[in-house]
Amino acid sequence: MDLVCVGDVMLDVRVDAESLRRGGDVHGTVRLQPGGTSANAAVWAAWSGASARVHGRLGDDLAGRTIGQALAERGVEDGLTVDPLAPTGTMLVVHGPGERSMVADRGANARLSPDDLPERIDAGSVLVSGYLFLQEEGHDAAVAAFERARSDLVAVEAASWPLIEAFGVDRFFGEAEPASAILANEREAHVLTAARGVDAAAALGTRFRIAAVKLGVLGAALCIEGDLFVESAEPVDEVDPTGAGDAFDGVLLSGLSRGLGPTDALRQACHAGALVAATAESWPRDGSA
Repeated sequence: MDLVCVGDVMLDVRVDAESLRRGGDVHGTVRLQPGGTSANAAVWAAWSGASARVHGRLGDDLAGRTIGQALAERGVEDGLTVDPLAPTGTMLVVHGPGERSMVADRGANARLSPDDLPERIDAGSVLVSGYLFLQEEGHDAAVAAFERARSDLVAVEAASWPLIEAFGVDRFFGEAEPASAILANEREAHVLTAARGVDAAAALGTRFRIAAVKLGVLGAALCIEGDLFVESAEPVDEVDPTGAGDAFDGVLLSGLSRGLGPTDALRQACHAGALVAATAESWPRDGSA
């Protein structure tokens, strides 16, 4: 297996409306699609030609069955546990003029436990969701994933700068020590290092063998054993960047684990992120690159 992702599998509900009237009705567009950081990364890894598996927890409901089927259709191996008590996690994203509001219900994701994971996670690369790692519910599963990973490339996703602040930077570095790689956006990297841009990637590279910092429209920086690589972003008409970082993560890690050089792996990862940002969908429109 080229990439194993551990963490979040969600149903995304996207709402687009010109305005919202509190307590009233408006017309708009509502789109349902599978998502979650781990599912997104695994699907994009499969799109790039890699083999991928995702470990997560779904509810025994329509959303869970739909997501499981969608992952299988995209060639992602099922390592999912069905929770008889909690619903499938759901993310509501409301897009209005000039702003985006989000409401997350972690649902079954928060109940992922070490018992849901195999005793050994053998893979070219392993990605542990920061949402799992940074919150007390599910944290034990993230720690177990680090301990059970049998891979030279074990990565943690920084996920959310407010969660990092609440968790504590020192605790983050201490408990993420088993990881050999970190993936972060610029603000998350800034909270962790007080540096920005390429400097943040270099700073994280002093703690991890591999550090990638996603810089949005400026591209991305990758530090591997002290060597820095920078890739510019592809010019696109941005529609919605939600999920672009997950696509970047899945393609980068699976590329490196399959032997791609840093420059090629970084370029392919940025391309995947650009494809997401240019549409309202977080998964590729077709099954392969």
